[in-house]
Amino acid sequence: MDRYFGFKEHGTTYGRESIAGLTTFLSMAYILFVNPLILGDAGMDVQAVFMATALAAAIGTLIMGILAKYPIALAPGMGLNAFFAYSVVIGMGIDWQLALFGVFVSGIIFILITVFKIREVIINAIPAELKNAAAAGIGLFIAFIGLKNAGIVVSDEATAVSLGHILNGPTLLACFGLIVTVLFMVRGIQGGIFYGMILTAIVGLISGIITYTGGGIVSTPPSLAPTFGQAFNIQMADVFSVQFLIVVLTFLFVDFFDTAGTLYGVANQAGFIKDNKLPRAGKALLADSSATSIGAILGTSTTTAYIESSAGVAAGGRTGFASIVTAGLFVLAMFFSPLLSVVTEQVTAAALIVVGILMASSLRFIDWTKLEIAIPSFLTVVAMPLTYSIATGIAFGFLFYPITMIVKGRGKEVHPIMYALFFVFLAYFIFLSE
Repeated sequence: MDRYFGFKEHGTTYGRESIAGLTTFLSMAYILFVNPLILGDAGMDVQAVFMATALAAAIGTLIMGILAKYPIALAPGMGLNAFFAYSVVIGMGIDWQLALFGVFVSGIIFILITVFKIREVIINAIPAELKNAAAAGIGLFIAFIGLKNAGIVVSDEATAVSLGHILNGPTLLACFGLIVTVLFMVRGIQGGIFYGMILTAIVGLISGIITYTGGGIVSTPPSLAPTFGQAFNIQMADVFSVQFLIVVLTFLFVDFFDTAGTLYGVANQAGFIKDNKLPRAGKALLADSSATSIGAILGTSTTTAYIESSAGVAAGGRTGFASIVTAGLFVLAMFFSPLLSVVTEQVTAAALIVVGILMASSLRFIDWTKLEIAIPSFLTVVAMPLTYSIATGIAFGFLFYPITMIVKGRGKEVHPIMYALFFVFLAYFIFLSE
């Protein structure tokens, strides 16, 4: 085992890798409870999604550990689950089964572009500013959902949205959760988001705001039947539409660049980058894309690499054995489904808001002094929360970027793929207006 993972080469031990795997798990365990609530809003069975989330995370992380040998964990991605539930299913009116098929197809495409090594062409085609704008916009969108679930932001006929009733019990609980989570994060406590959820749930139970339905803490893992294989329970006629094409492209776009950014970020922290290249990058991307397709079959939104893996790296993780430990903990977590009853929207609100804050940090990489860049970037960011659609935000940016660049006299700098996507998203808006 130590020879396969190269313990001596990386100067690590079983104990250090095990602690790193545990640290990564605690840092991202919140997804086990947040993902079912988000996909539950799309009409999916919460218990089955919990199982699908745990299994997809375990399988994807195990593949990453064994195949790519990196201490990087995978799980259904934040932002992509929000796009799945609120933009695709609720916003576009697409059945969740068809949305799962869209995730499956995006995973297959991801596998193909990885195997045929054309990912660099795609990466270079889309400007860095739009990638960063998309990440930040998704962060604002997620934070908005968190504020809404907390009751801090409510709908208002006169102003569209306004401040909620802060002194309401559930809203006060969410505010408490946000405060303690922020304190944990600012203090640099690994797993702060997860610990914040635990503390908030305990306070909710003690105060009577949250009611525990019983069933103990440990139980037999719930059935996966309500979601397993449902990605193929569709009408093929629905697949051949501009709407479905946009869904697949958005899943692929966000997953592709989120994964690439996470892989390189964590790998750079661990000292894996050599000559500005990541060794075994193809295997790492293959693990991610395979996990996405497998997750769709199980019944969850896109599975992707988690930046929280950096917590495990900081704890000393340097090999894929840390990922194997994390995967094992996700398997163990399947037996704790009764805890879903105490993880309410108020408990998970802080996690959404804090993750949104972290994602919004990419705004600093956008050159706001150049209007040809600033305008499409800003429209991408602001359109996501205001239209309640990640796809619409991306569409705004991809439509305006070629226009502003041409007007500025920089049209030759725009990649042909961007011009092709201009017409794709133009068709998307025409379709929406019908």
